[in-house]
Amino acid sequence: MDERASLPKRVIMITGASGFTGGHACRYFAGLGMEVAGIVRQSKTLPAIDGVRYYCCDLMDKRRVEELVRAIAPDYVLHLGGKNSVPESWTNPLLYMETNVLPTLYLLNALRPLPACRVLVAGTKAVFRLTPPYRPPHPYSLSKSLQKAAVMSWSELFGQAIMLAEPSNLIGPGPSTGFCALLGRHIAATERGEATGAFRISSRATRRDFLDVRDAVRAYGMMLEQGTPGGIYSVSSGKEHTLEEIATLFIHAAGTPVAVDWGSDEDSAKDEARQNAPGSGVPGWEPVIPLMTSISDILQYFRTGGGASI
Repeated sequence: MDERASLPKRVIMITGASGFTGGHACRYFAGLGMEVAGIVRQSKTLPAIDGVRYYCCDLMDKRRVEELVRAIAPDYVLHLGGKNSVPESWTNPLLYMETNVLPTLYLLNALRPLPACRVLVAGTKAVFRLTPPYRPPHPYSLSKSLQKAAVMSWSELFGQAIMLAEPSNLIGPGPSTGFCALLGRHIAATERGEATGAFRISSRATRRDFLDVRDAVRAYGMMLEQGTPGGIYSVSSGKEHTLEEIATLFIHAAGTPVAVDWGSDEDSAKDEARQNAPGSGVPGWEPVIPLMTSISDILQYFRTGGGASI
């Protein structure tokens, strides 16, 4: 894929447009000169972005999804909508099955009359192999594994131009609920004198791949333009870090003493998904944003109140 190539001025529909990745995606594709139809679940204050028009839709409302697809008639769809909190998935597992699986199929079915539309569904690396014995690490993983199976099966059954992205842990400025965002928020609150307790981290030894969300969005653009229908693409930095390494980098960048309550390394495996074989990489793409830039931008975001500016 040629990273220098830009998508033509056409219409892209982005679900989950008010979320962490969605906000960056709206800005990126609008910056390419595309008409962006941002789908949000609730009507609320949203950033004004030239080239972006927002539509309110609960993706669990099948008829509303069909109406919007007909009205927008997108050339591209980036499906980012869904839920991605592991702790919340333990509290409300059925909500995760409902939110991450059925709405995806409602969307794909609504797009069947548009065979030329190219669709990219954002999955996750936190999936497990759907063969016995079934050992999902958490309900979120189960929901995304079922979503993956449904998306790839749908592509095979109906011949739509559907691709799946499997990003690693996405980080960067914005309203994320991931580990780096939680730590950045805690450090900013500590600096303001609003947090006095220790920050709880599950394990020193747990290793994760962290990728800046802005790099991931660039990869999504390349996949939408030139990816192979039915393809599964791995989107990652290619380098893992322990949570202890990441915490050390954050605290060093902040220059502020922050107490950390470390969990047991014996429990670290509970946080790791048992993954399928990884998808192929994105040809012609590589991350360009250094980890320390991501960390600095996260701290700045929360120091300024975590506002709408990304």
